[in-house]
Amino acid sequence: MSLKKINTVLAAAFILFILWFGTEFILNPAATAPGYGLPHVPSGDGGGFLVVKGIRDVVMALVLAVLLVTGHRRALGWALTVEALAAYGDMANVLGHHGSVGAALGVHCLTATLMVVNGLLFLRETREVAARGGVRPDGRQRALV
Repeated sequence: MSLKKINTVLAAAFILFILWFGTEFILNPAATAPGYGLPHVPSGDGGGFLVVKGIRDVVMALVLAVLLVTGHRRALGWALTVEALAAYGDMANVLGHHGSVGAALGVHCLTATLMVVNGLLFLRETREVAARGGVRPDGRQRALV
C-alpha cells in the first residue's frame, strides 16, 4: 500500500471519528461526557460547555474533510498537525482537573499523537512536489496549498 493511500485512509478515519464524537457531544452530551475523562460532568447551565466541545470537534472534522476532498494534501498535513493541539489541550484539561489518566493518555494523547504522525506523513508525501516548486513529475503544475 502506498504512502498516499495510507495517509488518505488514516485521515478519513480521523475525520469520521472526530465528526462522530463531536456529533455525540451535541446530540447527547450527558451520555458522552463520561468518556471525555473528567471526574464530574457539568450540570445545569454548565452542560452547554459540552455542546461547545461538540461544535468545535465537528468544525475541526469538516476543515479536514474539505482539505481531503479538494486534494489539498499539504495543507491537510499542516491542519492535522495543528489540530492535534486541541486533543493535547483536552488531555491537559483532563489531567489538570484530576480526571481519568487512562482517558487523558489513552484517548486524548493517543489521538493527538496519531494526528501529528499522520500530518507529518502528509507533509513527507508532498515534500517532493513542494521542493520542485509545485511541479509534478509529469510536468503539470500543482497548487502549493
